[in-house]
Amino acid sequence: MVDFAGWEMPLSYGSALEEHHAVRRRCGLFDVSHMGEIELRGPAAQGLCQELTVNDVSRLGDGDGQYTVLCNERGGVLDDLVLFRLGPQRFLLVVNAANTAADLAWIEAHASAGVVVDDRSADVGLLALQGPESERVLRTLTALDLTSLRPFTIRDATVAGVQCQVSRTGYTGEDGFEILMPSAEARQVWDPLLAALRRCEGLPAGLGARDTLRLEAGLPLCGTDMDADTTPLEAGIAWVVKLRKPRFIGREVLERQAAAGPERRLVGFRLDEPGVPRHGQTVWQDGARVGTVTSGTKSPTLGTFIGMASVAAPATRTGTAVAVEIRDRRLPAHVVDRPFYRRPVPGAPHATA
Repeated sequence: MVDFAGWEMPLSYGSALEEHHAVRRRCGLFDVSHMGEIELRGPAAQGLCQELTVNDVSRLGDGDGQYTVLCNERGGVLDDLVLFRLGPQRFLLVVNAANTAADLAWIEAHASAGVVVDDRSADVGLLALQGPESERVLRTLTALDLTSLRPFTIRDATVAGVQCQVSRTGYTGEDGFEILMPSAEARQVWDPLLAALRRCEGLPAGLGARDTLRLEAGLPLCGTDMDADTTPLEAGIAWVVKLRKPRFIGREVLERQAAAGPERRLVGFRLDEPGVPRHGQTVWQDGARVGTVTSGTKSPTLGTFIGMASVAAPATRTGTAVAVEIRDRRLPAHVVDRPFYRRPVPGAPHATA
C-alpha cells in the first residue's frame, strides 16, 4: 500500500508484473475510487463545459462522453479528464485524484448562476474492469447490452444488484469498462466482480500495473508527462483540441501555437540497449541537450525499454536517433510512434505493434 494523492492505494496485490499480464491476456480489476467526480447541472452547464474544456461538448448526445482537457489562460494543462453528457443539462466530469480540489475551485470560479456545481467524489465509487475478457466477465453480473455499448458511452445499469453507471472507458490500452456506484455499495460490486474475474484467471490490479499498462498504450499522465506549463499540442494530444468551436480558455495561445508549430512535443522512444528510463533524465541529440524524460519503464508486454520525453521540435520525427542519460551513461535510443502497444483485432492472434 502507498499514499497516492491522500489516498491509501494498492501498488500491487501480489505481483505487478503478473497483474499487468493478466490485463493484457485476460482481465484485471482496479479500484480507482480515488478519482474525482464533479457534476454540472443547469441551463448554462453546456456553455460552462465548452468554456472550460478544449474538446467540443456540443457534439455529445445523451450518454456520450469524450476525452478532454482543462487549460489555463496560457494553454497549459490543468487536468485531463473524461466528460460525459448524462442529459440535456447534466454533465459528469471524471478528473484526476491529485487535481480534484483544484479542478473544483477552477470550475466554481468560472460558473455562472445558471450552473449547479456538485462535487460527488466522496459519494461515488469507481471500479475499472479492463482486458479482453472484460465483457464476458461483466456480462455475468448485469443485463445491460454490453456488446452495443460503444467506446466513450455511459449507461445506467444494475450490476450485482447495485444501481450503477457503466462506461466503456479505461486507461490501459485494452477494451474494458468503468463502473460508478455509490461508494457505500462499492464492496457489493467489487466482491462478485472479483469472483467472476478469477473464474477467467483474471487478477485484481494495483497502481504498478496501471502505470506500465498506460505507458505501453502511450497515454500521458497529468503531472508527470504534462502540466500547467505544457499545452495539449506539446503533450502530443493536439487531436483533442477543437479550434473551430466557440471561445474556450486558452484558445488564443493554442491557435498561435497550432499555426507556428510547437517548439517541443511529447514523443515516445525506445532504448537500443538495456536501461530503465526515469522521469527527469536528460535526452541528448548529437551532443546537445534536447529534452527530458517524463515517463519510462521496461515494457512487460514488449520486453523492451520504452519511455516518453518532451523534446525540441527537430528531435520529434519518428526514427530520430537520440540518447538518454541513465546513471551517467548516454544510452542510444530512437524516437518511435505512440502507442507502443496496440491491442490485437478481435479474433486475431494476440500480437503487439
